[in-house]
Amino acid sequence: MRVLPDVVKGRRGRLLAVALAIGVAAPALAGCAKFDAALGQQQAIVSFRDGTPLAQKLTVRTACAKAPDVVAAPLPPDLSSSPYALEQVTYQINKASDADVARLEQCLTKYPSVAGVTLQDSADDGS
Repeated sequence: MRVLPDVVKGRRGRLLAVALAIGVAAPALAGCAKFDAALGQQQAIVSFRDGTPLAQKLTVRTACAKAPDVVAAPLPPDLSSSPYALEQVTYQINKASDADVARLEQCLTKYPSVAGVTLQDSADDGS
C-alpha cells in the first residue's frame, strides 16, 4: 500500500501546480483586459489661459459637449476646495466622428480663455 500515498501525493502536487498557475495567470489576464480596454481611448484635452476663472472653465466644459459622442470627463470631487482642480478640461471622444471633433474644436475657438486643445489617443500616453 505504499504506492497509494505516492499517487495521492503526486496528484496533490499536480493540483497545487495547476492552482498556482491559475493564480499567477488570472491577474495577468485581468491586466491584459484592462490594457485592451484602454486601447482606442481618445481624448481632447483643453488647456486654459492663466487666470481663467473656474466658472468660465465650467461654461466651456458644458457648452462644447453638445455633439452626441463628445463626453466631458467627470468633474473631480475636490473642485471647490482646490484652485488647481480644473486646470484642464478633458472630453472623451472615443466614438466621435471627425465632424463631431471638428464641432468641438470650433466651439472651443469661441472662447478666448481657451489656450489650446490637444487630441490624443491611448498610444500617446506616457510618451
